[in-house]
Amino acid sequence: MDKRVKQAERSVRRVEKATRLAAKATRRTARSAQKIAKRPYQHSAIKQPTWQNPIIEYMDAISRRRKRLRTKPPRRVRLERQILAMLACFSISTGIWENFRQLWLQSNGFTATDISNLVSFGMVLGIIGVIIAGRYIKMARIKNFMTLSLVISAINLLSLFFLNHTDQTVLIDASIALDVITSSLVVSSVYPLLTTVMKSNRTYSRRKLVEYLFRDVGTLIGGVLIGRAVGNFIVDYNTCLMIAAIFSVAAAGILYRTNVTMTETAPVSRFSIIKFLLNHKLQRTYMLYTFVGGIAYTAVVGLQMLIATDFFGFSAGMATTYLLLVGLAADALGILALRYFTPKNDYLTIIIKFGTRFLIFASAFLSGDLFLCFIALTWTILSATSYENITDGYYINAVDNRHQLKYNTTKHVVNTTGNAIGMFLCGQMFEIGLPYIFGLSALFLIIQIATAFYLIKLRHRSSTKRG
Repeated sequence: MDKRVKQAERSVRRVEKATRLAAKATRRTARSAQKIAKRPYQHSAIKQPTWQNPIIEYMDAISRRRKRLRTKPPRRVRLERQILAMLACFSISTGIWENFRQLWLQSNGFTATDISNLVSFGMVLGIIGVIIAGRYIKMARIKNFMTLSLVISAINLLSLFFLNHTDQTVLIDASIALDVITSSLVVSSVYPLLTTVMKSNRTYSRRKLVEYLFRDVGTLIGGVLIGRAVGNFIVDYNTCLMIAAIFSVAAAGILYRTNVTMTETAPVSRFSIIKFLLNHKLQRTYMLYTFVGGIAYTAVVGLQMLIATDFFGFSAGMATTYLLLVGLAADALGILALRYFTPKNDYLTIIIKFGTRFLIFASAFLSGDLFLCFIALTWTILSATSYENITDGYYINAVDNRHQLKYNTTKHVVNTTGNAIGMFLCGQMFEIGLPYIFGLSALFLIIQIATAFYLIKLRHRSSTKRG
C-alpha cells in the first residue's frame, strides 16, 4: 500500500514539473514576440518578401543546383592538376626562351657552330647534374629539389637578361650551360614526382602533352610580343627572356604550395639501377632506343630556329609563327592519336610514326630539294608527340614507384646524351648543307625503328609468359 502511495506522489511531482516547464517556455515565447514587435520595421526577405526579377531568381536556382551537384575531386586528382599546372608554367617559360635562345646568342656574336657546341656542352653538364641528383636525392625530397631548381633557373635567366650585349662571353657561356642543366633537372624529375600521385600510361601521355602544349603557348606568347612597340619601348629577345623568368618564378610558387607526400616507403635493400638494367633485357633495349632516338630527333630540330631563318629565309616573326602552328598541330595530332587513332597493332604504330619520317628524310637527302627539306622538318615536329603511350609509356610504368626517380634519372641521362650528340652533329651538318642534316638523321632512324620492333617483340613475349 505504501509503495503505491509513493508511486502516485512521484507521478504527481512529474506532472507538476512538466507543467512548470511548459509555462516557462510559454512566457519566454511571449517575451520574444514582444521584443520583435517593438523592433523598428525592417525589409527582411523572410518577413516582408519583396519583388525579385524572375530571370535573377531562375539563375540563382540554377547556381544553387550546380553547387549541390558539384563534387570536390579526389585529393590525388587535385595534386595531379597542381603538378601539371607547375609543368605548364615551366613549359611556357621554356617555350618563350628556347625559341629565341639561338637568335639571342646569334645577336650576341655567336655562330651556329658555337651555339650547337655550347648547348651540347650544357647538356653534358646536365647529364652529370642529373646523375648526381639521382644518386643523392631521395623521392621524399624530390619536391624540394625541384622547387630549388626552378628558383635557380629563374635567377639565372635574370642574370642573362643583364648580360645582354655586354661582351661577357665567359659569363654568358656559364649562364647558358646552367640554364640547360636546370632544365634537365626539372624535366627529369617531373614524372617521378607525378608517380607519387598517379601512375598510368595515360598519365604519362598527359604529362608529355601538357609539356608540349604549353611550350607552344610560350612560343605563341613570344611570337605575339616580339617586335611589338609599347610606347617608345620595343619588345625584343631580351624582353622575352624576362617574361620567361617570371613564368619560372610562377612554377616555383605553385610547386612550393603543392602538398605531396610519399605513398610508398623505400625498400630495405639498396636499389641498383645498373643491376636492374643488366637483369632486364627489355629495359636495356629501351635505353638503347631512347639514346638513338635522341640523336635522330635532335640532329634535325636542334637548330630549328636557325634553319628556318638561314635556309628557308623566314624572319624571326615568321619562323616563330611557323614553329608555333606546327607545334600546336602536333599537340592536336597527339591528342587525337591518343583517343581515336591508335592502331591495335603496335608494329603499325611504329611504321606510322618513324617509317614515314625515314622515307621523307631519305627523299630530302637524295633530292636536295629545299621544299622536301621543309616538309621533312615539319613532319618531324608534327609526329613528335604522337603515340608516346606506345613508344615510351609501357616501359616507364613497368618500374616500381619507389625506383621511379633513379630510373627516370637514368633514362633522362641516356636521352640527354643522345640529344647532346645530335645537337653537335646538327651544328656540323649545318655548315655543310641542309640535306645532310636529314641524311644523317635517316641513318639513326633505321637503328631506332629496328630497336622499336625488337622492343615490341620482347614485350609481347613477356605478356605471353605471364598469361
